[in-house]
Amino acid sequence: MVRSVAATALAPDLLASQPFIHRQGRLDVRIAASEAEIAAAQALRYHIFMGEMGAVPTPEMIACQRDIDPYDSVCDHLLVIDHGIDGAPHVVGTYRLLRQVVAEQHQGFYSAGEYDLTPLLETAREGGQLLELGRSCVSPEYRNSTTISLLWRGIAAYLEAHNIGYMFGCASLPGTNPDAHAAELSWLWHHHLAPPPLRARALPGHHVPMERIPAGRYDPRAASRALPPLLKGYLRVGAMVGDGAFVDRQFNTVDVFVVMPVAGITRRYLDRFSANDIS
Repeated sequence: MVRSVAATALAPDLLASQPFIHRQGRLDVRIAASEAEIAAAQALRYHIFMGEMGAVPTPEMIACQRDIDPYDSVCDHLLVIDHGIDGAPHVVGTYRLLRQVVAEQHQGFYSAGEYDLTPLLETAREGGQLLELGRSCVSPEYRNSTTISLLWRGIAAYLEAHNIGYMFGCASLPGTNPDAHAAELSWLWHHHLAPPPLRARALPGHHVPMERIPAGRYDPRAASRALPPLLKGYLRVGAMVGDGAFVDRQFNTVDVFVVMPVAGITRRYLDRFSANDIS
């Protein structure tokens, strides 16, 4: 519960003068504008990734009780804030956003540690920059349509502001056994494989084949239903997957690369979450 994670709380006056993208009830979505907001997002990530998902924290993470890495200092952090908890606002959802122009000025993209991004980088030269989505998490009691809608509103505003051509990142399946997700991985391979110009491939030595069961030998509807909600959401806006899964033992996940051409995102999502609708 968020109420047990005091580090997700923020001083009300810290946010009072900061702009938000959209507000619904006592929740709003915004880009973090202070170190305190980023620290609160890191605390929420620690609570979810280490406490709930079984990720293995580094000694530094344990010491500060936050999920931290060098990318945090160069990324933008999208936050959903609940202003009605214990009289103080709390971060209850977050995404980490890394634009190509920023990545190229620093250590590159986080996903490059798992996937060869060469095809995507070459394609992106033709127009519109890349945006890497990562470190997404929502507190358990906020995993509902309201919070998800706010996150997508925030992403839509960001796309509009920065001329993004493609979004990409890794979506995670729980655990480190690919065979436990054989049907889901196979279904993704058979139905949502990206074309070669967008098809990132898991790095040599880590590549896990996704076509684990031949087409027709599993229930496609059951495989689709078994996917995590975040990955289902990506597919609804036109996501495609890369070549190969990647087993992330630190975060206790089987990762799948996803890429979403912004121009091809389902029309109803652009209409629903366009910048003109954000106030």
